[in-house]
Amino acid sequence: MNDDDLERLKTVMRAATPVPDDAKKAANLALARKSFERFQGSKDALRQTPDRPETGLARELGKMLNFLSNRVALATSTAIVALGAVMLLSIGVALDPPTISASREAVTPEPALDYQAQAGATAEVRSSAGRASAERRLQALSPTTASGDSDDAPYAMGEIGFERHIVEPSWPSLEGNSEEFASAGDNQVKVTAESPVSTFSIDVDTVSYSVVRSSLLNGYLPPVEAVRVEEMINYFPYAHPAPDGDAPFQPTVSVSTTPWNAGTKLVQVAIQGALPEIEDRPPLNLVFLIDTSGSMDEADKLPLLKQSFRLLLGQLRPEDEVAIVTYAGSAGQVLDPTPAPDRSTIHAALDLLEAGGSTAGQAGLQQAYATARGMTEDGEVTRVILATDGDFNVGLSDPEKLKEFIQRQAGNGAYLSVLGFGRGNLDDATMQALAQNGNGTAAYIDTLGEARKVLVDQLSGALYPIADDVKIQVEFNPAQISEYRLIGYETRILRREDFNNDAVDAGEIGAGHSVTAIYEVTPVGSPARLTDPLRYQADEVTSSSDELGFLRLRYKSPGSTTSRLIEQPITSDLAPSPEAGFAAAIAGFGQLLRGSSYLGDWSWDDAIALANANRGDDPYGYRAEAVQLMRLAQGLDQR
Repeated sequence: MNDDDLERLKTVMRAATPVPDDAKKAANLALARKSFERFQGSKDALRQTPDRPETGLARELGKMLNFLSNRVALATSTAIVALGAVMLLSIGVALDPPTISASREAVTPEPALDYQAQAGATAEVRSSAGRASAERRLQALSPTTASGDSDDAPYAMGEIGFERHIVEPSWPSLEGNSEEFASAGDNQVKVTAESPVSTFSIDVDTVSYSVVRSSLLNGYLPPVEAVRVEEMINYFPYAHPAPDGDAPFQPTVSVSTTPWNAGTKLVQVAIQGALPEIEDRPPLNLVFLIDTSGSMDEADKLPLLKQSFRLLLGQLRPEDEVAIVTYAGSAGQVLDPTPAPDRSTIHAALDLLEAGGSTAGQAGLQQAYATARGMTEDGEVTRVILATDGDFNVGLSDPEKLKEFIQRQAGNGAYLSVLGFGRGNLDDATMQALAQNGNGTAAYIDTLGEARKVLVDQLSGALYPIADDVKIQVEFNPAQISEYRLIGYETRILRREDFNNDAVDAGEIGAGHSVTAIYEVTPVGSPARLTDPLRYQADEVTSSSDELGFLRLRYKSPGSTTSRLIEQPITSDLAPSPEAGFAAAIAGFGQLLRGSSYLGDWSWDDAIALANANRGDDPYGYRAEAVQLMRLAQGLDQR
């Protein structure tokens, strides 16, 4: 191309190029910006970039990653990805909550579990929400036995651990805990020369031990007022001598050195009730009085109650009868008197029970006693079994009249036993008052294993009375004993004159029951004496008798209004019984829980060693369990 051609091309290009228009240029630029902003969607804010994240969390994570080395950043980024996934899941749950049906639907109940074979408890729950809650609380435990698969094998305590026969309760918060316990301060030391006579009612209830166990297994020391030492001692079966002949029970007295004080002695008074043969038992009429109020809507309350009663039904005979009365907002009979062999009908009535409403306890008792009267015939035993968490809040406008009503029914032969379930609003004080006035016993069912113990292994003692209004009176000899104190029985103390008064109510002994009472006594001249001699009164008493004291017992045959008397001297040569050591260990256990000042420097290790050395025959593992509970209490005790 020559120069002329180049010039001609420039001329053509200049002719084709439009003349610049500044106004049109500005309009085109404005249109371009508007289109860009619209299609980018960033009209409200600047877009985020890696260099300038909008959120604080992302900005800080970016700084952290920039700070870290490559290798560290790689590991950290992996963790951040996992954290992000968790956050997204949480956000998703919050934004889209699951729908929970409020309708209640029947759930097929689990069959009753065998205590020896199953070291755990599951319970049926009627609502879908209730079932989910129960499944979170209950452990799925595999069956186990101490030896083989036999139903008669004792409960295995060894490697599986005693925790596995619990139904885990929903432990109440401190703010929501309304439990009340019948209790009193420790019995004080008595100077024999001033107060030589001690009188009290026996106590075969076992509520306190079960409450202690429930508390410890949930990681709490029990409230001091919940610890009644005599109920802990009497929780265990003992191999005391059985009575001979027609006597309903046999007293055994032993004397031994006090484990926690070498200068004192323990005087143990043990009573062993007779155990009649099964074929000699009279027909039994049972009225289950079941609390179905709203407070019973927990896995360890109404569902466990149903499982417990199924265990009991398996022990009844063809001539026995069962009726069911419930109470919530009002009382009603849900099962007419039904022969015990008709289990399908009884089970169906239990399955229909649901919790809801307030607690009309008095109306329920009246209905239950009315049902019991219609079932009773001559020669039969009738008992109302009240199953509740103890929350009576409707109908008790006059507790004194209710007490008189229950005592009158007991006098007519209808005894009242009380089974407690659940924690949080357990009204132990009411349970104790009802059982004592109703000539019955009180127990706390915290596990299916405990239900087996109370309603199967010890059914005779729970349901068949052999002696009513049993009172103990001990007169100590001031020439031999300078001081004494009764360990436990603080809520069972009677006046001296009550002993001979047959109108004064006292405790009941059932078939096969054993009862132990322990005194700590200080011999005359012992340096362990806690009180000083009096200045203006002769402190020393001379006597030709070498007896430490004198034991008197009074009791009535069931249905009788006149008491009988048993007397026996207490001498220093009464050797300790084989069971005395373990009973003393449990007495020490209870006193440690109560923070007793009478134990000196005696410790948890001492209690554990004493219990282990005296465990003896332990076919059901109750004593091994007690040792484990001592270890738990030792770890929890920060006092």
